[in-house]
Amino acid sequence: MDITFTGKRALVTGASQGIGRDIALQLSKCGAQVFAVARNPHLLSTLRDEDPSIQTLSVDLTDWAATKQAVSKILPIDLLVNNAGIVILKPVPTFDEDDVDRLFDINVKALINVTQLVTSDLLSRKVPGAIVNVSSQTAKVGLERHAVYCGTKGAVDAYSRAVALELGPHNIRVNCVNPTVIMTEMGKQGYSDPNLAEPLKLKIPLRRFGEVREVTDAVLFLLSEKSSMITGESLLVDGGYVQA
Repeated sequence: MDITFTGKRALVTGASQGIGRDIALQLSKCGAQVFAVARNPHLLSTLRDEDPSIQTLSVDLTDWAATKQAVSKILPIDLLVNNAGIVILKPVPTFDEDDVDRLFDINVKALINVTQLVTSDLLSRKVPGAIVNVSSQTAKVGLERHAVYCGTKGAVDAYSRAVALELGPHNIRVNCVNPTVIMTEMGKQGYSDPNLAEPLKLKIPLRRFGEVREVTDAVLFLLSEKSSMITGESLLVDGGYVQA
């Protein structure tokens, strides 16, 4: 199944490493003009070295005003991937206000800000668009030490459904992908301890964690015309964890 984005302008947040980086690279290979947004300018420069056609933008997405200013300069955008996110793992009683603010600022508030900017432009141009929000299986199930993170991803799923409902009549589709643990560098570090990793794998029918490309492929499908009748969905990329 060939997917092409020739003539489309795509924005990917959290694009300097991991899942976001691979999404940016694959979108470019499929013909899109890609704008990669992240905070770390060094990592963005290595992305640009890997694919010089990708345009990069260094901005702290938790800064609402700076984000609006930066994203406004690269409009119009046809395809948006809200991938930027962080995780803080702590027992329930030990989360402090700073932890909660950091998690919601990047995982939810920044996503809302960028989505507003892109969808306002799509509506003003009266053109179709597609948005994919990278959520998590933790929007559907609880995991120990993930309580506030689970809350942010539940918010992402709920927000995405509401935006899909509101913008569907304008042919702007909004979906989520909800991965399990993915073997990014962060994922490998976080689950390097077999005592932590193996019990979780046993809850996954496929008995393994996911690979980056498996998430990227789901994102590309949901951005493409191959999924033209799909909106408001949360596509689990979890090896069957939630359904088992």
